[in-house]
Amino acid sequence: MNIRSVLIYPDIRLRSKAEPVTVVDDNIRRLIDDMFVTMYELHGGGLAATQINVQQRIVIVDPYSNKKDTYVLINPEIIEFSGEQKFEEGCLSLPGVSAVVTRSKHIKIKALDYYGEEFTVQANGGYLSACLQHEIDHLNGIVYVDHISVLKRAFLLKKMQKLNKLM
Repeated sequence: MNIRSVLIYPDIRLRSKAEPVTVVDDNIRRLIDDMFVTMYELHGGGLAATQINVQQRIVIVDPYSNKKDTYVLINPEIIEFSGEQKFEEGCLSLPGVSAVVTRSKHIKIKALDYYGEEFTVQANGGYLSACLQHEIDHLNGIVYVDHISVLKRAFLLKKMQKLNKLM
């Protein structure tokens, strides 16, 4: 398993739309394993394949950072959504900054798992709901700062650049 490099905003490759996975095989599972190693190394709660410059529709989530309640979603589709919640979000592609984002509260997602079996997952608000939507956005070339004002986005980008110069 390898740690992969994460693209940093405003890298244009974060705007790419991922392609569906056609076959879930050992190569896809190795990629997923690399994604988990990368996410844990960087202390993230989720990661989309597009963030490591792999244009495939794959996301992983570990909402409690306990390595037990993990989710692998291949070709995820949000099939139901309702309600609204505001949640503070961060992102491995925007290190050191966060912003409050409004998203659906209740969601239901259809996807394939690590072995290519179809399943559904429901989230009824909170971090899991926000995280799943955040990661699926990445697959569509959307970054969480697209959900906030242009002024706030510019402020966060300047803050992120300043923080990274200090590191």
